[in-house]
Amino acid sequence: MSLSSGPAPRCEAPCALRRGVFVSLPSSGSGSGETSLEYERGGDMADKIRADKAGTVAELKERFQNSGAVVLTEYRGLTVKQLTDLRRSMGGAEYTVAKNTLAKRAATDAGLTGLDALFTGPTALAFVSGDVVEAAKGLKEFAKANPLLVIKGGVFEGKAITAADVAKLADLESREVLLAKLAGAMKASMSNAAALFQAPLAKAVRTAAALQDKREKEGADA
Repeated sequence: MSLSSGPAPRCEAPCALRRGVFVSLPSSGSGSGETSLEYERGGDMADKIRADKAGTVAELKERFQNSGAVVLTEYRGLTVKQLTDLRRSMGGAEYTVAKNTLAKRAATDAGLTGLDALFTGPTALAFVSGDVVEAAKGLKEFAKANPLLVIKGGVFEGKAITAADVAKLADLESREVLLAKLAGAMKASMSNAAALFQAPLAKAVRTAAALQDKREKEGADA
């Protein structure tokens, strides 16, 4: 017999409640041992749902712990295509839609605080394990072009940050640019150092050569 969404059916035999579902018990003396309703299977389904939720919480907890930054967003009204474009704009970040209750529990299990107020409305999380600045830039630029995306805040280096903090991260120069500037500065410093070493040496060589020429000339005159 299939389960329905209507009122619980009346049992001809005495009924007991097991894990929130009705189970028909055989009438005394019948000896058949058969049940007219098989609602006990609902208990197995409840166990599966609980196991699935626990697995989701464990996975989200691991992502919280292994990410350099996590940005929480509200994505209400965005199309599937827009969500796909958003994922691409953030480089290697993982963008995951999650239930607030499960994500909140995972954050708590990961030892993070100050995020409770962010778990409201439709929530999607950007887990950033690579360049945090690049991901923040992608989020900021996408939100500017698509106002339906709302940046709530997040976590950076284990501490809660606001939406304004995410914007500040986006305004920083990317890792690649910083490395290029550092390499340029190091190259310039090495060139300057080489010039400092070479200038006195060249002067000393020229002076020694002049002295040698002078001595040779004096010897010839004598």
